[in-house]
Amino acid sequence: MPKAKPRIIVLGAGLGGTLTAFALRERLRNRAEVMAVSDSETYTFVPSNPWVAVRWRDVADVQVRLPPVFAREDIGFSAAGAKRVHPQESRLELGDGTSLTYDYLVIATGPALAFDEIEGLGPEGFTQSICTGKHAGGAAEAFDRFVENPGPVVIGAAQGASCYGPAYEFAMIVDTELRRRRIRDQVPMTFVTAEPYIGHLGLDGVGDTKSMLESRMRDRDIKWITSARIARVEDGTMHVEEVAGDGSVAKTHALPFRYSMILPAFRGVPAVQGIEGLSNPRGFILVDKHQRNAAFPNVYALGVCVAIPPTGPTPVPVGVPKTGFMIESMMAAIVENIAEEVEGREPNSEASWNAICLADFGDGGVAFVAQPQIPPRNVNWAVQGKWVHRAKVLFERYFLYKIRHGQAEPFYEKLALRMMGVGKLKIRPTRTKPTNPSIGVHP
Repeated sequence: MPKAKPRIIVLGAGLGGTLTAFALRERLRNRAEVMAVSDSETYTFVPSNPWVAVRWRDVADVQVRLPPVFAREDIGFSAAGAKRVHPQESRLELGDGTSLTYDYLVIATGPALAFDEIEGLGPEGFTQSICTGKHAGGAAEAFDRFVENPGPVVIGAAQGASCYGPAYEFAMIVDTELRRRRIRDQVPMTFVTAEPYIGHLGLDGVGDTKSMLESRMRDRDIKWITSARIARVEDGTMHVEEVAGDGSVAKTHALPFRYSMILPAFRGVPAVQGIEGLSNPRGFILVDKHQRNAAFPNVYALGVCVAIPPTGPTPVPVGVPKTGFMIESMMAAIVENIAEEVEGREPNSEASWNAICLADFGDGGVAFVAQPQIPPRNVNWAVQGKWVHRAKVLFERYFLYKIRHGQAEPFYEKLALRMMGVGKLKIRPTRTKPTNPSIGVHP
């Protein structure tokens, strides 16, 4: 009797999950069953959400229906979502009450959004969000109302957040849109962030991002509060504590606003929270250098759901971002490692944890490269210019094309690095020397 094909389930169908499913199918062809599980039939290109929130895009413009794409690529798909991962049983419990068993599980869920950790925060409270397509659509409706009756704006990222680039992007994009509408003079703007300084980005800065972003914000008349802890949000007022280096409250602020967008802290999704050995206390997945969980070796993880320690102590908790380049490199390593296991070898591929980001400011932007992401670095580079906005538009078009056509080829390696002119930074997984000399390294 022929041996059954191993079943590989990719949990999550965002940026990392879709690419991983495509790449596994391409790498393993008919030697494995590949299936994706999501809580939605729709893929949303999240980097475009700041544009959606000011009506530069409609949310439908940056979405792709997944069932026909996966069907064409011979990838199974369920939009039932995950209720619980049972790693001891190699079983995934779905939201509709059914279960799927797996030989390998790749967790790429992205985060749960911890709005509830701050009173009044989020779309169910008094601030907007650009974390999801639905949130960005709601932020656009609120922005429509705001421009009819403009006033103070507060934008930023809450304590524990690990995604700062979109907050800076949105502040600059809002500024650009208000200037185009010729109402910027009616809108005092304040940027509130847990970072210890402007341009920290959760990475302890990249190149000269501190002075670069401070200069941009001064030029655009955006005031800022760093080491900020949001105590609570009321209708029209945000209460912020400015924290000193010793942890004491140095100053308090009651910031009035008519429009506010604050990125929240992240945590792991409920399906993986509280599973000993699989996730940490915040629910992020624990992985080794091969992106594999030590307690459950047939479980891999990539993207925002992965546990990464902060770059160092800060007065207010600051998380580490997972950029598109890092996610793509995690994907490449996981695909090779699972293929090696299917082919009877030990996994020995590692991701290149480098950070590459294009931060669009509406009429320009900042691009930066950190290699590796956590300092000290071999490459520590940032530059600004109008070309960044054009590059971000190309990024959007190309990436949506990839999703619609089931392609996993890395974007950054093909386009972004060439445009930045910094040389080719490796995205293909590196390989460690096998511990067993009889096991060859797969070419």
